[in-house]
Amino acid sequence: MQNDIRRGRHVVFKLHVHLVFVPKYRRKIFDQDALARLQTAFSRVCTDFDATLSEFNGEADHVHLLVEYPPKVAVSTLVNSLKGVSARRLRQERPDLAQRYWRGGLWSASYFAASCGGAPVAVLRQYIEQQQTPTS
Repeated sequence: MQNDIRRGRHVVFKLHVHLVFVPKYRRKIFDQDALARLQTAFSRVCTDFDATLSEFNGEADHVHLLVEYPPKVAVSTLVNSLKGVSARRLRQERPDLAQRYWRGGLWSASYFAASCGGAPVAVLRQYIEQQQTPTS
């Protein structure tokens, strides 16, 4: 696990975020081909942000991403690019989906994001509480 820690000029980090995107109106529009195309688009966007798409999977009405990202990247900025680029690419590559489902955009404006990895919050809280505070 120590090798997974990334280093920057002034930072040592290991940040992951779990993202879930749903299409507008939670429509069941994704097939295997669409999911494969989305995965390719998401991977390219992550590379542009110096991030890594660690895991990807989805169902007909939503997708899950696990992204490792550097601390200089705001999650909201990453999400906006992931959604924008993937929608544009899927519209170009799968016009059949665009004709049937696009009504002003592919993705719902909302998304789920959760930080993940490392120790559970309870363990971290206990570790911090047990630090030796100087007495003088």
